Amino acid sequence: MATSYKLPEFTGKRILITGASTGIGAELARAFAAQGAKVGLHYNSSTDAAEALGKEISDAGGTVHLVRADASDSAALAKAVDDTAAALGGLDGLINNAGAMVRRVAYSEVTDADYDDIMDLNARSVLTASRAAFPYLKKQGGFVINTTSIAGRNGASNGAGLYGSSKAFVANVTRGMAKEWTGSGIRVNAVAPGVITTPFHERYSTSEQLEAARATVPMGRLGTADECVGAFLFLASDELASYIIGQTIEVNGGQIMP
Repeated sequence: MATSYKLPEFTGKRILITGASTGIGAELARAFAAQGAKVGLHYNSSTDAAEALGKEISDAGGTVHLVRADASDSAALAKAVDDTAAALGGLDGLINNAGAMVRRVAYSEVTDADYDDIMDLNARSVLTASRAAFPYLKKQGGFVINTTSIAGRNGASNGAGLYGSSKAFVANVTRGMAKEWTGSGIRVNAVAPGVITTPFHERYSTSEQLEAARATVPMGRLGTADECVGAFLFLASDELASYIIGQTIEVNGGQIMP
């Protein structure tokens, strides 16, 4: 995302972004690097995209550390947090952005394997990464921003219900964690994207499903990944959001309004 504004407070800040190789996560990596932050770029399967993005950031003069881990594997993800903190010299912020629908499955057909796969990736990963980051963040204070989803509020449809439930879990964790961690100087908030045109929907949604979603958006169009970035920058900023905790910013073109 090309930004015309600068927030000097991010210069030298060490920020780990999970799920940062494509989509919203990739735009966040670009944006925070452009602000002068040292970026931990976590990825799993999208190796080529992660390496290309890392090179792009480095070539532009930014500092980036690539770290690979399966976000649904708690031990691997916790190690990724520790490795990133070691490489960057600590952590000032964590953005829990890793997640996926995994598969569409109707509630009447959900198996234990479906539950484990979807909840481990989207829900437990937030607890794991946040817990691992806590000792680093509390040293000087910092932030956690969780990526939830419009699906966490509207129940989702067409077999995306369990994914939506995992994101509702993340939204509630955000509120509870914010209450617990503010005493350690850590601000916890969330961003809930609506229907955003990213590889996520290329993989999990048909053109008919996307058109049906577009028809319910007052702005008359779907969103783009770079349009989500401003909400994250705002919540990460101590200058702009110092008295904001436990909140979720909805970025959905008016499809759902709080």
